[in-house]
Amino acid sequence: MATHPPCGLYRTTQPLEGVPSGRLVYFHNHGEPGAGIYLPRTWSSNRAEWQPTGITVPGPEWSQSLQPIPLEGLYRVSEAFFCCEKQCVRFEPETLVQLGYDLEARPIVFQPEWSARGLGFPERGSSVSLERLRHLVRLQVPSGATAPAPAGGLLH
Repeated sequence: MATHPPCGLYRTTQPLEGVPSGRLVYFHNHGEPGAGIYLPRTWSSNRAEWQPTGITVPGPEWSQSLQPIPLEGLYRVSEAFFCCEKQCVRFEPETLVQLGYDLEARPIVFQPEWSARGLGFPERGSSVSLERLRHLVRLQVPSGATAPAPAGGLLH
């Protein structure tokens, strides 16, 4: 018997009620009236903020078609890599980066910079393939009271 995958970030591989395949979604595997997908409504600090209401999935068979992707957040570069085959941007080992996505679930890596105001993250990053994310190690960073909740505040 098929079961739903865990809650998290995914890329759709099949359309569902007006949502085409190849879209960034947050999948929530429980709730009323049932498991569903949530679409980004906007981005803040390079992180998706999710629509308050989702679209119920037809069942575990459909949700099993979702392609899991790494969570948005801060990562450490474990091994040097380039953004693309053209080698426009090189990410050096032990560098702090932020991972985000566009609407089509394409990864974007943002490199922070020190300034007189402290550490800042740019609004523009480098598109990379999902395959290149193997060079990133997720960092645990506590969230403050004013930080957006993971997955836009969806409850687990």
